Amino acid sequence: MTTMDGVRWLDADEQRTWRSFLRANSQIEQELDRDLQERNGLTLVEYGILVSLSEAEGRRMRMRGLADSVIVSKSRLSHQIARLEQAGHVRRETCAEDRRGSWAVLTDKGARLLDEAATGHVSKVRARLFDRLTPEQAAVLGEIMSALEAGALEPRP
Repeated sequence: MTTMDGVRWLDADEQRTWRSFLRANSQIEQELDRDLQERNGLTLVEYGILVSLSEAEGRRMRMRGLADSVIVSKSRLSHQIARLEQAGHVRRETCAEDRRGSWAVLTDKGARLLDEAATGHVSKVRARLFDRLTPEQAAVLGEIMSALEAGALEPRP
């Protein structure tokens, strides 16, 4: 439905889908965050930081790239890195090429924590998402998420 002001409002089915997406995303995120905190003392964002660092060359990333990787603001990342650094899971290093920038580096202690957390986390992700879908639904969801992610910066006409 398009109004005189040119807005394409959501129809009833679209509104239902949108709200369902928001609820499911929020519920899954909250459940995964709570589980990681109870099991391993990590937030979901901190877990994402450790994963990103573990996958990076030399287990290190520039702070700006890490913020983009875990989809948080630079200030939130700085707070999370400080917490991980205080616990000995991450260390910061100055960047020789750009003195204003810094690296976040995964420590051996952080890698061990990630290894401990990964098993429970993957089991929870599987139980909360993939085990509830048929293989066909999971494939369709993958296609949908790829389309949404690819189009995040460019709205479809």
